[in-house]
Amino acid sequence: MKFILTLPHSLIPWHPMKPTSLPPKIPKALTGISGFDDSTFGGLPRGRPTLVCGGAGSGKTLFALQFLLNGALRFKEPGVFVSFEEPVDELVTNVASIGYDVAKLVRQKRICIEHVHLERGEIVETGSFNLDGLFIRLEHAVDQIGAKRIVLDTIEVLFASLTDQGLIRDELRRLFRWLKHKGLTAVITGEKGDGGLTRYGIEEYVSDCVIALDNRTHDQISTRRLRIVKYRGSAHATNEVPFLIGPDGFSVLPVASIGLTDRASTKRVSTGVADLDTMLNGKGFLRGTSVLLSGTAGTGKSSIAAAFAAAACQRGERCLLFAFEESAAQIVRNMRSVGNDLQPWLDDGRLMIKAARSTSFGLELHLVEIINAIIHFAPQVVVIDPISNFIASGTPLDVKAMLSRVIDVMKSRDITCVFTSLTFGGADLEGTEIHVSSLMDTWVLLRSSEVQAERIRTVTVLKARGMPHSNAVREFVFTGNGMHLQPVCRQDGQILVGAAREAAFGTHADHAAKPHHIPTTTSRTALRRRKARS
Repeated sequence: MKFILTLPHSLIPWHPMKPTSLPPKIPKALTGISGFDDSTFGGLPRGRPTLVCGGAGSGKTLFALQFLLNGALRFKEPGVFVSFEEPVDELVTNVASIGYDVAKLVRQKRICIEHVHLERGEIVETGSFNLDGLFIRLEHAVDQIGAKRIVLDTIEVLFASLTDQGLIRDELRRLFRWLKHKGLTAVITGEKGDGGLTRYGIEEYVSDCVIALDNRTHDQISTRRLRIVKYRGSAHATNEVPFLIGPDGFSVLPVASIGLTDRASTKRVSTGVADLDTMLNGKGFLRGTSVLLSGTAGTGKSSIAAAFAAAACQRGERCLLFAFEESAAQIVRNMRSVGNDLQPWLDDGRLMIKAARSTSFGLELHLVEIINAIIHFAPQVVVIDPISNFIASGTPLDVKAMLSRVIDVMKSRDITCVFTSLTFGGADLEGTEIHVSSLMDTWVLLRSSEVQAERIRTVTVLKARGMPHSNAVREFVFTGNGMHLQPVCRQDGQILVGAAREAAFGTHADHAAKPHHIPTTTSRTALRRRKARS
């Protein structure tokens, strides 16, 4: 018998703790599914069963197939696919739509497909039931090609005609133990249950990894999400992440990077408007930062964004412009009216315009399309015009989360990104409907106001992290030769804008030829003379 002596705390000798070695990481098998291996820090647990569960149409079978086929094609791990529902020819046809030649892999003995046909009406529950026959068939298929991976799709079909829940649970445990004993990296797909993740409620407990897929519809827009419910012996992402089923198959987008480790460049890039550069310490935006151009309709947000794109192309950089209101042809035509011809850059291949309606699909698909385009085009500059249209595809919180992921990708690739956002009359102009101003490094506010029966555009820099900037409110004008910010003209303690400024000091062109100092006072007589001459 052992006795434990408890000493007063003050009498216990203190020794510094010795660092303990970290537990060994469990071996993992890469799935080859874009984004998923990042979320799991290396893939699925090797030699252990993983449950993939979800409702009809959530993507369970495609996930499992891609895991198996990538193993055979990319990781030299042959696999067995056991289908309890779809026949072999249908599976081959379905997978061909995402670019996999399953028939060729079967001929090369890198893949084996087994279709186990179970007709519910032909099964009678009598006597004892076990899966010994299935084990024999699986073992033969595994040994035939030396399989390292296996998929069972869909497990509930095996027990569809049985009512003894205790027997079903015992056989499920036996099946999972058998897969572990054979050292197979297994994916088992299961249907969503009424009150739990699965129909029988035991699958998620005996699996080492559980992945829940969801396909939900809100306001007539469908979104797909993935969540790693558990992963024994490994850290993993816990948030829901969007995923897409597209031409390349199953792809997952992690929410954002865990740490804020992006580089901070000190290089500057021109805004494309020389006068606006002067407000930003004469050098423009910091490279690799996020920029917000906000304002009401007609204030010039898209024009400045297009000027920024053209300036990037002029420097020899590649620019990707996402437009959610106008077609590429409309953008080119409209920008020509302010002296910005984008067509040569489109022809040269330095500029790519991707135009689509924001309501065409959900936020997740927009996110995937944006990131895929960035990966394939490799731009140094990106313009998204406007982000406020995304409100039609989700809540402000959803849009902000989506844009946070976009900005995360941009910064990790040192891409300078300009976002435009529409604000509405009567709303707080120093705010955005989707509350993204805090995500931006630079915020330029454009306004349009009525002064003496004339609409006057103004521009001001609300914030510019990491650089000195002007706090002035400057008049903003369009001409056939581009966009200009008018100098601040003072008279009798008041700032003159529009026609009053031109009457007092001449047009912008006349003033540009004069020295940049601005007289602070002018006599009324001189003002009347200038008006008479004009």
